[in-house]
Amino acid sequence: MFSTGVGADDEAGEGPEGEGDEAEDTGEAGPALDMSEGGQGEGMMEAGDEPGCTKVDLLFVIDDSISMAGEQANLIASFPEFIAGIQDTLANADSYHVGVVTTNAYAYNAGGCQQMGALVTQTGGASASGQVCGPFAAGRYMSDADDLQATFACAAQVGIDGPTDERPMESLEIALGSAHAGAGGCNEGFLRNDALLVVVLITDEEDDHFMLYNTLEGSPGDPPDWFAAVAAAKGMESNAAILSIIGGQPGNVCPEPSGVDGAEDAPRLRAFTEMFTHGFLGDVCAPSYGPFFDEAIAVVETACEGFVPIP
Repeated sequence: MFSTGVGADDEAGEGPEGEGDEAEDTGEAGPALDMSEGGQGEGMMEAGDEPGCTKVDLLFVIDDSISMAGEQANLIASFPEFIAGIQDTLANADSYHVGVVTTNAYAYNAGGCQQMGALVTQTGGASASGQVCGPFAAGRYMSDADDLQATFACAAQVGIDGPTDERPMESLEIALGSAHAGAGGCNEGFLRNDALLVVVLITDEEDDHFMLYNTLEGSPGDPPDWFAAVAAAKGMESNAAILSIIGGQPGNVCPEPSGVDGAEDAPRLRAFTEMFTHGFLGDVCAPSYGPFFDEAIAVVETACEGFVPIP
């Protein structure tokens, strides 16, 4: 793990040499938006109930490019203890939604919901579970009414047929936006005004406009724009916890059968994560994500304690 929370690693901008060693504008210039003070956030504190969450929406944004088979397996292996730890720690939370999206459009998803940001209900392609995972008890997202270990293992093994132009931030924004999250959308019912949002991002690439010698598009905007979109979806930024498992540990190695080793340094994704009060960073090349999630539970607990429902 290369950081134990927001601002915990003053050298977080140093990354491994090689494929991720490009000069990039991290978007850190200028002040981060603070939607938790005054204005909108202050009004919600007055209008809402006592702070504290009783519901949790967990959204996993999973890179499905060719180098991610091992990382997906690592995530799936770590999930049971993570969700059990959250449920044990958040004594007052009795309702959980769990969803998975990929970092681009997902052709193997159910018909009508193959666009970017649509929750995964079935998988296909190389290294995928290759199963129809839903519909789940609540519809297109998992809940505590499902066998979360089994359904998550199915949906999170999205495979490695995705494009190398990963766009995790665009996928996150679309997943939370009204087109998908609103009435009639592919993610209808998943995102709740009265639930803490926990985003788990896992990728071994930066979300940018460059990869080796090719110019790619990446997600539109910069870290402050992505931050603002999540804050707007939850009314205030402190109503979300962002847990990012990304590249940035010097010398890290993620061996893959494809021969693709290492993880690209991700200063833009790191900057996005560190803008949040409840942002937490981990190393995508760690041999196990268990220690990361063990520490992340405390971050989620703190976010839950200060949660203010959107009126």
